[in-house]
Amino acid sequence: MPQSNDQDAVTSTYKGGGYSGAAGSLWSTVKKALVILTSLLVVLLALRNTITYHLQHFWGASGNFWQLQWDKFRTLFGNDDCNVLVYGGTLATYAVYWIAGSVYTFMDVTGIPAFIRQYKVQPGTNEPVETRKLIKCILVVQLNQLVVGVAFSRLVFYLGSLRGYDASPHLPTFHWFLFELAVCVLVEEIAFYYSHRLFHHKSIYKHFHKIHHEWQSPIAITALYAHPLEHILSNMAPVIAGPLILGSHPATFLLWSSLAVFSTVTVHSGYHLPFSMSPEFHDFHHLKFNQCYGVLGLLDHLHGTDDKFRASRNYNRHMTMLSLTPPRQMFPDEPNGKCVRGKQE
Repeated sequence: MPQSNDQDAVTSTYKGGGYSGAAGSLWSTVKKALVILTSLLVVLLALRNTITYHLQHFWGASGNFWQLQWDKFRTLFGNDDCNVLVYGGTLATYAVYWIAGSVYTFMDVTGIPAFIRQYKVQPGTNEPVETRKLIKCILVVQLNQLVVGVAFSRLVFYLGSLRGYDASPHLPTFHWFLFELAVCVLVEEIAFYYSHRLFHHKSIYKHFHKIHHEWQSPIAITALYAHPLEHILSNMAPVIAGPLILGSHPATFLLWSSLAVFSTVTVHSGYHLPFSMSPEFHDFHHLKFNQCYGVLGLLDHLHGTDDKFRASRNYNRHMTMLSLTPPRQMFPDEPNGKCVRGKQE
């Protein structure tokens, strides 16, 4: 893929391009966040009794079922927490990655079904995928998952044992699981944003992160196509940081890791499908290189590293589409239009 602008983009990021105006917009960002959080808090407080009753009722009613499945899963690994987290975690995330990734890759390689092309984020790319690049990607990902991932997971278990974790054979409560999930999401946003930006620094980019940006138009299975060191520090570490800090139950760790893997496969897929999370934000990062470093976009807004994204049509399309209308038909490109607050005229 073309990389001629990479070094210029790296340099501009650290000459003020990424940080310009960030301080001036800090108070505005904080106010927006407070308004959103306050509104959500009011709604949740108003509905908490109803929501809690129904969700906890479901959790409780099905609790025996999930506990039984968890017991069976633990039995597969000798009821040993190290085996459950290291090998069970690898099995779970590997299955999620390749089941979801294979569906997208089948569409990329075969072009079947044909109508799915209308949901491409970057039309005309990877149609079809280059075989040599695809094979290289598969091999690198296998290395990262089965060798690097397993070795790092053993280190994580050792650190978790030193910190202490919930070793109960019983699953955590529904309320506690939701709390930990929220914390994990925020921790990942912080850890991934700054580690990702670090790997974009001009002094180390070409040695590590450049391999991931060989795909200017990514496909699903390129999510973990990275240098092994980057895979540890920027892919795995931000995900495990939350459970490690909290001392989470192994089941929480496995479920959160699987959700994170499914999310990264989706945002790398190159398809903005109906009723699915939007890949527009991270796809724009691959396209423009020095934009959209985070997961949620909170820190990008804070640091001003999403300004070009907000001025593009991709920003308008960045939502979960609740109809079958392709995003590019709903928000067509207008190359000569002007963008005001994310809307082109």
